Amino acid sequence: MNYVPLPIDMIELGQPLPVDVWDPAGKLLLRQGQPLRSEQHKEMLQAHQACLTESDARAWQKSFERMIHRLLQNGADVATLAHALLPAEILETDYVVGNQVLGGWLDLQEILRGLLYQGGAAINPLQRLAGIESRALELLERDPDESLFILFQALADPALGYCATHALLVGVVCQLTARKLALPSSVGQLLLRSALVMNIGMARIQDSLATQSTALNEPQRRLIREHPQLSLEILQRIGVLDPDQLDLVRWHHEHDDAGALPRNAVSRRLLRMADCCVAKMAPRKTRLALSALSAARSLVLNATPDTAQLGSAMAGVLGFYPPGSYVQLVNGEKAVVAARGMRANQPHVVSIVNPGGMPLSPYIYRDSANPHFAIRSPLNAEKIRIKISLEKVRKARLEHSA
Repeated sequence: MNYVPLPIDMIELGQPLPVDVWDPAGKLLLRQGQPLRSEQHKEMLQAHQACLTESDARAWQKSFERMIHRLLQNGADVATLAHALLPAEILETDYVVGNQVLGGWLDLQEILRGLLYQGGAAINPLQRLAGIESRALELLERDPDESLFILFQALADPALGYCATHALLVGVVCQLTARKLALPSSVGQLLLRSALVMNIGMARIQDSLATQSTALNEPQRRLIREHPQLSLEILQRIGVLDPDQLDLVRWHHEHDDAGALPRNAVSRRLLRMADCCVAKMAPRKTRLALSALSAARSLVLNATPDTAQLGSAMAGVLGFYPPGSYVQLVNGEKAVVAARGMRANQPHVVSIVNPGGMPLSPYIYRDSANPHFAIRSPLNAEKIRIKISLEKVRKARLEHSA
């Protein structure tokens, strides 16, 4: 029988356990249905290296993800999600085999958020991460523009949480930039894999900070400084062995030191640049999101001789107006960017609000290369008061291309 460590810190005191608890030698420590009675009881189980079976661990993980999804549907705020503990119930349908992850980007976001929240107590983490990575690559290959659209829309929605959306979007930007630079496919996959977990050391607090209305305090600043090392330690604890992935996670916030460069210098720079760029484009209670146009300019203008080519490639991948962002057209309409165009300043856009401020139905495709529908300026997501329908955007794109 194979066992995995019991995520003791994720268990509520007094709550009946839905699994049997064992020690590594297979001795039963706690029977299903019994609770953890006290902090001393937790310490006793930790001293005995309390475990659960792999099948129970996978099922409990799925139950946790389903609970988070239900909380979101019921309007739970980020603070509630950040403090969620493991549920007391596991359904028969939770007992699934394998690491295949299905669904779209928002499904991946839910699964990844649950895993990041659990950190070192995550159940069956490596198989889950492999499934997320594989599915993300499938979705990105199928439609890069729609992938960016969905993730940028999610980035502007604080109700979805921030940590997992940020991780997925950084990974996608890195992957697309690596392709544009004609780097080996293994480099792009390494960057995606590293982006998914680079902030596992501060995932819960990252979501809380995204909605905090006051300035950072010193303990929070210290955690931000120290989280790359914390993330490295968590990854080592859950069994990540790849030295290149561990290297990227450990140093993703640092600029190159003078002197000899590590073999992962380019990958480190790409991950750091994408991390910073996406963070600037995310809204905060204390500031508006930086427009993608400003972020792209920053990538180019703030580049050093070592990063100029990387910054230019990343700006080219995003464009001045990436899919999922909003723009004001010269005819007075407000539009959402549906796909990147041949030129960075001329994406494919779909008008969603008429010049009088009334929502459009159906949406109308506009060619931003046409002077009548040229882009006047980017728009902050907070200025859009309607919920965007991906299906309507798809329909407008298809009708134009037909």
